[in-house]
Amino acid sequence: MKSLPLAVLAALAVLPATAEADTVQDAIASDMPGLMETYRDLHSHPELSFQELRSAAIMAKAAREAGFTVTEKVGKTGIVAVLENGPGPTVLIRADMDALPVTEQTGLPFASKQRGVSTAGVESGIMHACGHDTHMTAWIETARLMAARKADWSGTLVMVGQPAEEMGLGALAMLKDGLYTRFPKPDYTLAFHDTPELPSGVVGAAKGWALANVDSVDILVKGVGGHGAYPHMTKDPIVLASAIVMKLQTLASREIDPQDPVVVTVGSFHAGTKHNIISDHAKLELTVRSYSDATRAKLLSGIKRIAKGEAIASGLPEDLMPEVTVKEPYTRSTYNSPEFTQEAIAYLQQKMGKDRAVITPSVMGGEDFGEFRRADADHIKSIIFWVGGSPAEKIAAARAGGAPLPSLHSPFWAPEADKVIAGGSQALTLTAMRLMAK
Repeated sequence: MKSLPLAVLAALAVLPATAEADTVQDAIASDMPGLMETYRDLHSHPELSFQELRSAAIMAKAAREAGFTVTEKVGKTGIVAVLENGPGPTVLIRADMDALPVTEQTGLPFASKQRGVSTAGVESGIMHACGHDTHMTAWIETARLMAARKADWSGTLVMVGQPAEEMGLGALAMLKDGLYTRFPKPDYTLAFHDTPELPSGVVGAAKGWALANVDSVDILVKGVGGHGAYPHMTKDPIVLASAIVMKLQTLASREIDPQDPVVVTVGSFHAGTKHNIISDHAKLELTVRSYSDATRAKLLSGIKRIAKGEAIASGLPEDLMPEVTVKEPYTRSTYNSPEFTQEAIAYLQQKMGKDRAVITPSVMGGEDFGEFRRADADHIKSIIFWVGGSPAEKIAAARAGGAPLPSLHSPFWAPEADKVIAGGSQALTLTAMRLMAK
């Protein structure tokens, strides 16, 4: 995420709300001791993608107790809780549930000691290093707040606990399992994600593109191996792969409009086995980021063209052309409906305080929440908020050259959970009640 103005960083995590929002804020404050117990429990018992059975059960139980009709195991481990409350719009609120194969190093007294095996077959520690434990806890509080205020709104509320966001597969799994046919189809979709780059409790959102398309691309570069002392008798794939890496940089610098942000990162380069052996192949692994589908197609086409063109320039025959593989499925970009986002932030500024709701830049991270809008983009309006989890003074110190902040997915990421939960549940509740106000 790009840097925000220092005036925003100076905002306190909790500022006075307007009188109209006092009841929601007061209810959250009253519920916070119990919410923190739930948060610590979820944090201590993280579950990997499509393994979130315990987390889903906790959320399902809370929703049932609040009066929702709950269906479990939608899209493998997802849950759907529905509260019908008369005529009006249908609002979907999502929280993601999965943790990451990361060994926690926060030092928290309730730090995760769980271990497991990822889908890649790697055994490791498990941690909520992306803050989904705060998302689930705020989801529970939002469900309770909305159920307790049924007299003030009319419509249908659909609360979704989504699996496998970290794999980019959970939203699609739920949609394929009938999310929009077995349950009420939304007019609006809402979610939030914690972030270390906003002060704790401050809510932000980008207008338009919020998060990027995320493609994983593999390039198998072929060559003719041989002795390192006789390179003229080989076709060196390391030299060719290096040329491909350098040429790929021109996709962003010379082929895409500078005002259309893209990323082409070669994250892995593997080749060879010994000092004096020229290998017969090299492997490159790329992450490719974009916003629009048209720009994505141009990038992927360019990668294939560059790989083949450099191979031809190196004198490789047709049967030794590089193999470019684009992994499927990929995580598609997330788009915040611009006018809806502007209205939502303006409303939250009125209700929560002007310094607690801000417009933020787009980022190149990935998030499959966008699939819920893409399923009917002409009809559904959507927004994903950011909710800050870092003390404002630590953000300012980091930007002044001090200790860097832990990022999402870091084994050290420990947000100020109470303020994330409070900010997230307040933003979701106030936004939903505005959309369904009587």
